[in-house]
Amino acid sequence: MHPTIRFACAAAMATALTLPALPVGAAGTSEPAAPRAAAKPANPDFANAKAAIARKDYAGAIASLTRVTQAEPRNPEAWNLLGFATRKSGNPRGSLVHYQKAMEIDPKHLGAHEYMGEAYLMLDDLPNAEVLLKRLDSFCTFGCQEHRMLKTAIENYKKGRKPTG
Repeated sequence: MHPTIRFACAAAMATALTLPALPVGAAGTSEPAAPRAAAKPANPDFANAKAAIARKDYAGAIASLTRVTQAEPRNPEAWNLLGFATRKSGNPRGSLVHYQKAMEIDPKHLGAHEYMGEAYLMLDDLPNAEVLLKRLDSFCTFGCQEHRMLKTAIENYKKGRKPTG
């Protein structure tokens, strides 16, 4: 490409990137788009559960998350956090059903895979934890925190340091 054309293209792209974005109407015009429907209000039980988890009040989190999953049975994050609170309360076997439900709704839910792997380690089930690590490896092309955390937990388990919660 000729240097003058290359410069013109670069200048046009730079200008385009600095222009403010205009809303585009349905017909592709610059008319404002139709207003969006109001967002669904957040479930206060979900916020209460997250606050309870932060305080390590797992029983309180379980109560709140049970209400969330009843009201929103297709909410994978609520099921994942219910599994987390159940596992952290000392019931890793009971947490498995909640993680499984989260993964049924969202088969690539990273947190559910990591946490379920940790639950399996608590139950001395290394093979199933390694299966979940392999799944995370396939989901996290460039790596992700959940993969790193489960990998570390598995390495620690192999050194005799079993997860405690």
